[in-house]
Amino acid sequence: MARSTPDRPGGAVNILLCPLSDGGYLYPAIAAGRELRRRGHQVGVLGRSAAAPVAAEAGLPFAAAEDFGGRRAFSAACWGTTGPAQYRATVRAARQAGADLLVTSVLCNGALLAAEALDIPVVVIGLSVHLWNYRAGGDDEPQLGRTRKNRTHACLELYTATREQAGLAGRRPRWPESPLLGDALLLRGDPVLECPGAVLPERVHHVGPLAWEPAADQAELAAVRAQVELSGKPVVYVHLGRFFGGGTPWPRLNATFTDGRFQAVVEQGRSTDPRPAPGADILLVRKPWMGPLIDLAGLVLTNGTSAPVLAALVRGRVLGVSPNGAEQPLLSGACLRAGVAAHIPRAVTPDPSGPLESAWQNDLLRERARELGHRLAAANNPVRAADVIERAAQRSATSRTREKHGYSVHRPGQGGRGEAVGGSATVDTAALGLS
Repeated sequence: MARSTPDRPGGAVNILLCPLSDGGYLYPAIAAGRELRRRGHQVGVLGRSAAAPVAAEAGLPFAAAEDFGGRRAFSAACWGTTGPAQYRATVRAARQAGADLLVTSVLCNGALLAAEALDIPVVVIGLSVHLWNYRAGGDDEPQLGRTRKNRTHACLELYTATREQAGLAGRRPRWPESPLLGDALLLRGDPVLECPGAVLPERVHHVGPLAWEPAADQAELAAVRAQVELSGKPVVYVHLGRFFGGGTPWPRLNATFTDGRFQAVVEQGRSTDPRPAPGADILLVRKPWMGPLIDLAGLVLTNGTSAPVLAALVRGRVLGVSPNGAEQPLLSGACLRAGVAAHIPRAVTPDPSGPLESAWQNDLLRERARELGHRLAAANNPVRAADVIERAAQRSATSRTREKHGYSVHRPGQGGRGEAVGGSATVDTAALGLS
C-alpha cells in the first residue's frame, strides 16, 4: 500500500471516519477529518448511504456501510441494538481500506471493538459534556436525570454484551478500566460546562465545537427569510431532538407561538409526527444546516442536545432548554449552571410565552452566552482534535514496535481471526481513497 510521507511527526496514516451518520455526530467527525486530510493523511468516511452527499460536499471519499453488511449500523436512533452489525461493517471496511486508525462517535461500541480486533487505535468524538464518571470530584453535581454512575454502568453493560456478541469476550480488553473512551475521547464543549471541581479522565480532551455543516441552499434560505420577514415578529429558533417517551412538545409550542409576540422556525430534526397548529406563527423546516437559521433568531429553544447548544452558543445566543431524556438533562443542567440558559417548562402554562419573554429580556444571560460563545468560537479549530488523533496514532505505532500489547494482533489485510466477522464486501478501495 503506497503512502505519502509529508513532513509531519510519524508520517501519513490512513484514517477511517466511522461516526454515527446523523448530522450531530457526522459533521464534527468531518471537521476533524478535513484538517487531517489537510495535513497529508488519507481520510475516508464509512456511514449510511444517505450520508454520501454530505461526505462528497466535504471532499472526503465515502463508503456505504450497507456494502459491508452494516444496514442501520450507524443510525443514532438504533445505536443500542446495532453494535454487532457496526462491528462487522467496520472491521470489513477497515481491513479492505488498510486503515491505520479509526475516528468514531461516542456510544459506537461496534467501532471500539473493531479497533481492538484489528489492533489499531480509535479516537472517540464525544458530546459537549462528559457523559460518564469523573476521575475525581463531581459528587455534589445536581442530578436532573440519570446519575453518572447509573449511566456509566448501563453503557458498560451494553459494551460488554456487544463484546460477547462480537466473539471478543475471551480476550483481555485494551482498556479494561475505561473502555468507552477509546484511545482518546474528544469533548466539544468548554470546561465551564463540567461540574465545578470535577476531574476528567486522563484520556479526555477538550478540543472545541468542531463546527462544520453543509452549505445552506441559498434559495431555501431566502424563502425562510421571506417568511419570517412577512410576520415581522422576533424569531426563536427551535431545534427538536429525539423524544424518549416524554410526550409531544407540540401543545406547548402551539400555545407559545399562537397570538404571541414571537414566531418560531422549528427544525424538526429527528423528531416525528409534527403538529403545528394552523394559526400558529411556526415555520416547520427540515434542513441539513442550522447556522444561518440561528443567525435569524434572538434565542434558541432546544431539548439540550449538543449540536444546537453549541451552534447557538458560538453565535452568542441565549438558550431556552426543555430536556427530555438521554444526555439532554445533563447538558441542560450544565447550561443552566453556566448561566447561559433559562429553563422552559414542557407543560402548557397560563402564560406560555412568559418564560421566553423572560429569557429574551435577561441581559445577564445574554452577556454570559456571549462570553462563553467567544471562548467556543476561539476554540472552534479542528487543529486540537487533529493533534490528539495524530498523537494516538504515534503512540500506537510505538507500542506495536515495542510489542507491549497483551492481546492478539490481526492487522488489516491479514487473515486469521478478523475473517470471523463474515465475508468481506467487494468494493473499489481506490474509490474510498485509502489505498
